Amino acid sequence: MSIYFVLTVIGAYLIGAIPFGLLLSRAITRRDPRDHGSGNIGATNAMRTGGKLVGILTLVADIAKSMIPVAVAVAMELSEIWIGAIAAASFIGHIFPIYLKFKGGKGVATMLGAMLPWQPLAALLGLLIWAVLMWATRYVSLASIAGALVLPLLVWMTGGSVPALLVSMLFASLVTAKHASNIRRLLDGTELAMGKTRKTSSDA
Repeated sequence: MSIYFVLTVIGAYLIGAIPFGLLLSRAITRRDPRDHGSGNIGATNAMRTGGKLVGILTLVADIAKSMIPVAVAVAMELSEIWIGAIAAASFIGHIFPIYLKFKGGKGVATMLGAMLPWQPLAALLGLLIWAVLMWATRYVSLASIAGALVLPLLVWMTGGSVPALLVSMLFASLVTAKHASNIRRLLDGTELAMGKTRKTSSDA
């Protein structure tokens, strides 16, 4: 294992750990998303607590902070294992950010950003599934969980490498785990659809 491998993976983690939802909310609305809605720093809760502008900017930033490191790795033609490590590190950084005592977002946008430059067809198909479910049900959480769970199958069906398949399985597992409370509310029939607000609302 080279020092360059270690440094790039650490760098990807530190970039992924940047809490854009928190930073943008504070800068634009002076509100802390951790004190409102679901208490999460992801794009959905940022939108619910700070408005559409904060939500959209957070979404773009959370996608970009994983997409850029992975895109650079792909452009440099690094090995699949190396690319996978960078993708996983940026994703884990978002979910477990060192800057916020390892309490981060749910990883959906960052997962998409990591997969788009590496496994674009699988990522776009997953995004399509997310969009269809979101349109049909208005549940961000349900669409996000379904999109994450189907991702490994999509990677396999589109000829992804073994590292890509393993990383997609990691993504699916962690995204689903981070949505545990949403799953309980979906089963109880108490989860709120997009456009409504409550203390226990979903987050991306």
